[in-house]
Amino acid sequence: MSVFMSAFAGLVGSFADLLQPLFQGAATAAAIVLFTALVRLAVHPLSRAAARGQKARTKLQPQIAELRKKHGKNPERMQKALMELHKEEKVSPLSGCLPSLLQMPAFFLLYHLFSSQKIGGDPNALLGHELFGAPLGERWHNAMAHGGLFGAQSVVYLGLFVIVAAVATFNYRRTKRQLAAAPATPATGPDGQPMPGMGAMTKLMPLMSFFTLVSVAYVPLAAALYIVTSTTWTAVERTVLYRDMPAAGAAMATVA
Repeated sequence: MSVFMSAFAGLVGSFADLLQPLFQGAATAAAIVLFTALVRLAVHPLSRAAARGQKARTKLQPQIAELRKKHGKNPERMQKALMELHKEEKVSPLSGCLPSLLQMPAFFLLYHLFSSQKIGGDPNALLGHELFGAPLGERWHNAMAHGGLFGAQSVVYLGLFVIVAAVATFNYRRTKRQLAAAPATPATGPDGQPMPGMGAMTKLMPLMSFFTLVSVAYVPLAAALYIVTSTTWTAVERTVLYRDMPAAGAAMATVA
C-alpha cells in the first residue's frame, strides 16, 4: 500500500510541476483539479452508457407495469419475465451504479494522501502545499483557528462553499422544473415492484446537493477540491446527458 501511495503522490507531484509555470504556489491545488477532471473524463463513457440505460429503463416502465399486473401474484414468474424483458431490450438494471463506484477509489486516495503524515516512510511533503495560504492537508476548523470565519485561510473554504451552493441551487431548480413539467410516476426496482420510500426520496432529491457542503467542511482541503470539482462536473454532465429525460427517470439517475 505504501508503494502505491508513494506512486500516487509522485503522480500528483508531477502534475503540480507541470502546472507550476501557470499557477505558481497553487500548482498542487490545480493538479488535484486536473486529476479530478481526468478521472471524470475516464468515467464519462460509462456515464453516457448509464444515461442510455436509464432512458431505456424509463421507456420500459409501461411494459413493467403490465407485467406487474399480469404476474403480480407470482413473484418467480414476474422475475423471469422481467429478466427476459431486460435481455430482449438489452438493458442492464444496474448499469447506472458503475460511474459512481469507479469514482470512489480516487476520492479515498486523495483523502488518504492528504491525511497521512508519512508516505512510504518519509514525511509527506504534499501537506506543506497550500491554496491561497490554506494548507491542503488541513480542514475548515483548522483554517478558522487562524483568523476566524473571515480569515485568509477560511475565505478559501467560503469560496468553495459558494461554488457548492451555486451548483446545488442549479440542481435544485433543474429538478424542480423537471418534476413540474412531468410529475414523477412510482419508480420500480429490477423486480418490477415499487421501490420502498422512492416517493419520499424523489421529493428529497432536489435538496441532496446541499449536503455536499457538510462534506467540504469536514474533509481535508485537497479532498474538498476533489468533491467540488466532481460535483460541478456532475451537474454539467447530467444536464447534458439527461436533458430529454422525464422527471421520474432523472430522479432515478440522480439516486444512482
